[in-house]
Amino acid sequence: MHTRAFITWVAIFPMAAQGMYLLGIVAPEWPPVLRAFVLTLVVVPTAVYFAVPRLLMVQGRVSRAVRRRRLRRVASLQSRV
Repeated sequence: MHTRAFITWVAIFPMAAQGMYLLGIVAPEWPPVLRAFVLTLVVVPTAVYFAVPRLLMVQGRVSRAVRRRRLRRVASLQSRV
């Protein structure tokens, strides 16, 4: 799976779901296109500038930790030989 696409989806989906719910309560009479427009005005910049960069940073840290752990395991196996 493409990691960046998945991380973007993980960032956007919860915000979009919550936004749809809130807009349904606040503005039930609005046409769906207007609701989608207002929702994307909030969700897209929030995801692009805040959520996705933070999730990518976490993913990078996890990836580096896994890589280090694998290298240590390989080194310990090689030292036994």
